Amino acid sequence: MSENPTEGVSTLYGDPKKAILKLSMPMMFAMFVSSLYALVDGIWVGGLGDLSIAAVGFINPLYLIVMGFSNGLGAGATSVISRYIGARDKKQVDNSGIHVLLLTAILSIMFTVVLTLLLHPILIYMSVDNRIMDISLSYGQILFLGSIFIVFTSTAYGILRAEGNVKKATYGLLIGSILNMILDPIFIYPMGLGVFGAGLASVLSLSFVSILLVYWFKKETYIDFSLKNFNFQWHLIKKILSVGIPAGTEMLIVAFLNFFLNSILLIVNDIQGVAVYNAGWRFVMVALVIPMAIGTSTVAVVGANYGAKKFENIKVIYNYSIKFGLLMVTLMAMFIFIFAPQISYLFAYLPGLADIRNLISEFLRVICLFYFFVPLGISASSVFQGVGKGLSSLFITAIRLLIFEIIFTYFLAIVCGFGQYGVWYGIVLGNGFGSVFAYFYTRRFIKKLNKKESIV
Repeated sequence: MSENPTEGVSTLYGDPKKAILKLSMPMMFAMFVSSLYALVDGIWVGGLGDLSIAAVGFINPLYLIVMGFSNGLGAGATSVISRYIGARDKKQVDNSGIHVLLLTAILSIMFTVVLTLLLHPILIYMSVDNRIMDISLSYGQILFLGSIFIVFTSTAYGILRAEGNVKKATYGLLIGSILNMILDPIFIYPMGLGVFGAGLASVLSLSFVSILLVYWFKKETYIDFSLKNFNFQWHLIKKILSVGIPAGTEMLIVAFLNFFLNSILLIVNDIQGVAVYNAGWRFVMVALVIPMAIGTSTVAVVGANYGAKKFENIKVIYNYSIKFGLLMVTLMAMFIFIFAPQISYLFAYLPGLADIRNLISEFLRVICLFYFFVPLGISASSVFQGVGKGLSSLFITAIRLLIFEIIFTYFLAIVCGFGQYGVWYGIVLGNGFGSVFAYFYTRRFIKKLNKKESIV
């Protein structure tokens, strides 16, 4: 740890536009490599056939819940710690960091117990087909036994982002992802472990990164995690959870949406529709890395400026993060649209999967329209998380996903009878309308915040 402001903390104190750019670029690269792991994982699993793809697809909503609340706790850490950094209150910076670790331990125990003991009945409730039940169980059980590593790495990255220490967060993501990509094919094929091997590779990679993060926390961070700095305070728990729980619930909404879309696809196109969507969505997540990286950096920069009571900078941060995000996703969307047929081969390279390959290519091209609205929604959520208004962030996410996307996908796929194409276009239209709503809602909040400052 360091008593003096580190390079990252000094960045948070500086120009907000430069801070967004400086924090976003390394995170973008690291998260891109991390998402490549998910992509490569999908490629290796794809070699096991469509049943394995679908089986992993049904575990994904549950994994999103774990990741969602883990990242949510990380967002709470980023928000609270960065605000105290902005207020230059080192004592509460340290104390907040230790509170985050306490909550990390509690959340890890909860997920491990619930998702290992109750996985089978949960999958039955999700209407998982008997043909893939055993495959889903083998993948899910080993994955969720490693919940402690999933939760800790996510919250640790949130702590590092809070102090602007994106280098360490970047290194952790890179090391974990590369190690995972190396272990995946070894465990899946030569060792003959199938999807269980994919889950095992993830757990072992995260455990290694967790050890590395603990070492950094002891030696190389601005925050001092020594117990001598710990003073239990309920208001700190409430502050962290006021962002963490809504942010985690946002991912719960995403998981529910994923479950809903899988269910609709089963109705309109059986397991093939689920396989196409889940395979294609893995590549979509690669493109989403760009606005997500900008969004995670925005939380820290907004938090620091809010803590320093520089409310006028929040509008600057919001507008810049949207413009930067739109520029980057436009370039990514153009690339995906042009190379969609080639990309589809990554997920369905076996000779007998030509039909799925063509559908994945079509899916990727339709979803290109989806990317243009994403920066509006993610940047809006990041602003509210940064100022500690987690419920407002949850509200606009619920509007986007629970209201607009579900309505449009159900209407186009079922009512209009467009099948899986209706699901694809429903995702685009629902996210588009929801993101525009989020944009104007956030603009209104920032305007009120600046008026309040001028009155004071």
